[in-house]
Amino acid sequence: MAEIVEADNYEGIITRIEHKSRKIESLLKQYKPVEALKTALEGSPPKTKDERCKSANWIVVHRAIMAIKDVDSLFSALDPEYYDILMK
Repeated sequence: MAEIVEADNYEGIITRIEHKSRKIESLLKQYKPVEALKTALEGSPPKTKDERCKSANWIVVHRAIMAIKDVDSLFSALDPEYYDILMK
């Protein structure tokens, strides 16, 4: 039964990541890379043990980071909660 719950959880996480990805693409097209990164970090699944979920989320976060020209100043401007999520 635990495997079924994990599979359902995986599908739910992937669905949220796909939705988040579309929102991030929209923000990037609007030249709002910082908002895109914050969106990518919100609801991140850092506690999941499923590597597929972690990889899918990292791709979304990476896409947002790559759109930012001055990453160093972004890190210093991030709220501590977002910085912690990013470092995990």
